Parts: sequence; structure tokens; C-alpha cells
Amino acid sequence: MHRILIATDFSTRSDRALRRGFLLAHQASANIILLHVVDDDQPRQIVEAHRSETTTLLDELCKTARDKDGLNCETRVVIGDPFQGIAQASEDLRADIVLLGPHRRQLLRDIFLGTTAERTIRASAKPVLMANGFPTGQYRTVLIAMDFSACSVAAAQAAKHLGLLEQSRTISLHVMDETTGPLALASLPMQEVRLRQMQEEERTHERLSELMAKIGVGGSVHVMRPKEESTPMAIHSWGKTLNADLIVVGTHGRSGLQKWMLGSVAEGVLAHATADVLAVSAGKPNSDA
Repeated sequence: MHRILIATDFSTRSDRALRRGFLLAHQASANIILLHVVDDDQPRQIVEAHRSETTTLLDELCKTARDKDGLNCETRVVIGDPFQGIAQASEDLRADIVLLGPHRRQLLRDIFLGTTAERTIRASAKPVLMANGFPTGQYRTVLIAMDFSACSVAAAQAAKHLGLLEQSRTISLHVMDETTGPLALASLPMQEVRLRQMQEEERTHERLSELMAKIGVGGSVHVMRPKEESTPMAIHSWGKTLNADLIVVGTHGRSGLQKWMLGSVAEGVLAHATADVLAVSAGKPNSDA
């Protein structure tokens, strides 16, 4: 990891992204880029005044990062759509990762437009880390959600490439799809059903272990069947049980109108997680490697 882009709106929520970004920069000897996007959907005089004010604020934050934290830091103020602005800046500045603070939940707005993190992830080709927790040090426990898709493999690769798994306990989790094959098992005795389920779980566990070894990600692997909860909630519950402070999840790499759908699992994890979440699109784990 060489360049960390931290998007800030100067709120207390953004402070979590700043602190996490500073910790990651120390850990990886990376450079920090502090970014603020001025929404251009307002009168020109207000835009210019906002740009001048935020430039001063960013310069002060950057000076603190240099003087007190000993980090290499630069700033950018961009005018435009906030989410497209972050995405374009991450490309132009060749950032390795984008950091955001936790979103402010607004029920109706989130339903129709998505959260801040979701909208940024849709627009960005870079790994996006939503900093929900209060950073106190390196990640201690990382939970990787793995469904064997290209996007979940890309997410695991990105977490490893970015150094987020170093000195942490890593757990890879696969939540089995309970919608497959119910009719085929309906006529069997319960004991036979359970035997077949156990065999399927063993095969899936072996497959998961082999895949994670191939990616080069160590740690334990777990296969579970959801009970009365959805897959995102199962991931969330497992993360809380294990005290995970980072959850890694893949998002669908799509184009056109379909890019506005992240996928229900990623959306659910982003919506409910209290831990940090790293979201990565398929095929983009190492954009500038």
C-alpha cells in the first residue's frame, strides 16, 4: 500500500476514517491524501467560498499529520458530485484504497439512493474501507466473507495485498445457500437429510480451505448454514461473536444500469456492520500493483 485516500466532510464520523487512515499509513509506510468534495449543485459564490474554507481546513489537518504523526500528506479539494468526485480522484491520484467514515443513516434516502459508502463503492474502481469502529491499533480479527465468486476472491486478495491481514487473526466464512435442493431432500428420512448436509458441509469446507490457501490467506475457515436470518445478518452475527474489527466483502463489478446494484449480501453487510468493512469489486484487488 503506497497511497491512502481519505475522504472527509469534517464531521466527527470522518474522524474515524482519518484515524484509521493514519494508523494504516504508519503500518504500511504509505502516503496520505486528504480529500474533500465540494458539491457543485449550489450557487457559484457558495461553491467558491466553500472551496476556500475547506482548503484551509485540509491544510491544517495535513500539517497535523506531518508534524504530530510524522506522515507524508497532501490535500485535494474537488468540485463536483461527491461520490463521482471521490471515485475520479482515487483514479487520478492512483490511490490504493479509499477510506470513508460511517454513514449517517437516513431511512428513506438510503432506500432510494443508498448509503454514502454504497454510492461511493458503486462509482469507485478502488477498494473502499468504511471505518465504523473507533481505531485503537492494527486490526486484531478479520472476517472474510467468501461465496466462491470472483468478487469475494478479489476482496480476499485485496485485503492481503493491502496488508490488512498482517498480525491479525483471520477467519474465512462461507454461508451456505439454503435455497438449493430442498425438494430433492424432502422425501428422505431426517437422518439421511442430515447425513447429506454434513457431507456437503465437509466438501464445502475442503473447497474453502483449498481456495484460501491458493490465495495465500491463512487462518481458520468456517462453513455455516443460516437459521432464521439472512446471509448478511449471519455474517454480521458471526462477526460480532468473533469480535471481528474488520469484515471483508466482495461487490459485483458491473457496468451500465446494473452498477447501481451492489448485491444484496454486500448491501446488507454495509447496512448492519458495526465493525469496519472493506468492500472490493471483482477484478480490482490490486489496481496499481
